[in-house]
Amino acid sequence: MKQRLQFFAKAPKLMEQVRALNQAVEESGLEKSLLHLIKLRASQINGCSFCVDMHSREAREDGETEQRLYLVAAWKESPLFSERERTAFSWTEAVTNISQGGVSDALYEQALKHFSEEELTKLTVAVGMINVWNRLCVSFHALHPVKEAKAA
Repeated sequence: MKQRLQFFAKAPKLMEQVRALNQAVEESGLEKSLLHLIKLRASQINGCSFCVDMHSREAREDGETEQRLYLVAAWKESPLFSERERTAFSWTEAVTNISQGGVSDALYEQALKHFSEEELTKLTVAVGMINVWNRLCVSFHALHPVKEAKAA
């Protein structure tokens, strides 16, 4: 696969604003570990290899375990995630796949058990933000770094 274009170079002023919103999400007060997990989950759903690579790498650097990162894709069947994280995954999936039924009243009520209204707003913006990055990277074939495989 070949990268189609460098979106930062083609729309630098707009991309500065995207970066500013991204920075605001990072500084929103939500747990950094939670942000890593929801970014990874949305990126998996959207098939964004660039973002899956980046967010799994950043999560490891911030202390996330390999096992939990591997199991994000199968979080519903894993006991390794807290109820707050599980709710965030459900929310992330519903918001990322918004055209497939939206966010149900039941999920909203469940989310309010684990997130304040302010936190839920921040979580929703964080999900929207990673979806923006995914759409840019997938549309323009952003390439993640390639490391050579170890010889067997």
